[in-house]
Amino acid sequence: MRIRSLVYSILCGSVFAAFASLYTQPRLTRYPGVRNNGPRTADDGLVPEAPRSPAPDERFKADILVVVAHPDDETMVSAYLAKAVYDEHKRVAVIYGTRGDGGGNAMGYEQAAALGAEREIEARRACAFLDIMNVWFLDGPDTPGQDVLRSLETWNHGAALGKAVRLVRLTRPEVVLTWLPDYVAGENHDDHQAAGVIATEAFDLAGDPTVFPEQVSAPRNRTSISNLTEGLRPWQPKKIYYFSDASHTDFLEGKGPEYRTTDVSPSRHLPYYRMAAEEMRFHLTQGDTGQLAKQALAAGNFEFFKQPVRLIFGKSLVKSATTGDVFEGIDPAAVPYSPVRGYQPKQRDGLSLELGGPWAFYPEFWKAHDLELLARLLPTPEVSVQAGETLHVPLVIRNDSAASAEVTLTVALPQGWTERTGTARYPVAAHDVYPVQAAAVAPSSKGPEWQEVTYRAEADGKAIGSVTLRVNVTSGGGLPQ
Repeated sequence: MRIRSLVYSILCGSVFAAFASLYTQPRLTRYPGVRNNGPRTADDGLVPEAPRSPAPDERFKADILVVVAHPDDETMVSAYLAKAVYDEHKRVAVIYGTRGDGGGNAMGYEQAAALGAEREIEARRACAFLDIMNVWFLDGPDTPGQDVLRSLETWNHGAALGKAVRLVRLTRPEVVLTWLPDYVAGENHDDHQAAGVIATEAFDLAGDPTVFPEQVSAPRNRTSISNLTEGLRPWQPKKIYYFSDASHTDFLEGKGPEYRTTDVSPSRHLPYYRMAAEEMRFHLTQGDTGQLAKQALAAGNFEFFKQPVRLIFGKSLVKSATTGDVFEGIDPAAVPYSPVRGYQPKQRDGLSLELGGPWAFYPEFWKAHDLELLARLLPTPEVSVQAGETLHVPLVIRNDSAASAEVTLTVALPQGWTERTGTARYPVAAHDVYPVQAAAVAPSSKGPEWQEVTYRAEADGKAIGSVTLRVNVTSGGGLPQ
């Protein structure tokens, strides 16, 4: 009896093991005409083929990405854009930093957010006139003034830069056109400068996958919901050019390509200045653009629009001459990411006096982004101020020595000016800086167009440095500083 039970148990165990093996062994998918024996390989038809990986969406590809501050800023280069779109068959996209909600309104009472809503539509219609359909906004507030650092603050610099990098990666432009990041008399709107700063930063960062990495991480399931990473590709643009509406143009000569607006489009049979005026007329809330274009079209007087489009060569990652065509040296092949120098602190010693604020920022910004050529545009820092208004001059007294010091600051003003603040004795601790907000009032009458304001510093009876500002005194219509 015991022997029979033992044999029965062994037999039953074998049967259970056989059944168990059916569930623990790998299960091979059967395909017609294929034997399911041996290891699976890609050649024997047992490994399914994955779907093709989609390429970047060609609907948003741009040859030129224009980055500006306000609706109507694109009119600075619209004559060139007409040539690029219609006669060179280039794809153009535009980014606006703001909706222009801080401007005036020549059409009605709508102001603030309501004005921004109107100006957004004006911008979209103006761009559509040139067949530019891809238009985005960074959602910064319109910040009328002259200090770029204020606009970068109100725009929420980091958030605006993240959006700009996203749009560079989405549009994959060959060329970026933007406002000149510099404090130039006449071209001194801080929003304009902020657009140039952010466009430059995005140009240099969009190709780096460690910058905003969530943008270049593939989504978990692109055809489903709740994806948070964005699936973009890093992208390195090839060239960046700048433009300016400064009150003087001497510093632009020979610094980049220039395009005649009096040439006639072969495809549209119209001069480019005429197309530029037609594009500008959509900005009717603005007296100095839309209304100006409306009057020019009605009167047939296009002298304002016949000025050439002047661009400033910023930098190129392909072989290209400074004054060569925007697309010189560009082919469809992508270029590798090109890291820039980045910020490198100066070696300092002793006491010194420097301009602060935007004038301190720009020289370091240019060097960090390999744009030293911009430092040579204007040999003397300059600013614009209205007659009778206050000129604010941020200064920095530096003490890079091991001992505290007392520094005396004085100012040499043009005739008719009045000092408000600045001249004083300043105690500066060792290895510290003393920021000074100097101010002087311009005479109520205009006087010479260009004047100079010079600040000097000394310690223990010895000069330690001086700074000079070249001031453009205007009769009205300028921005508050």
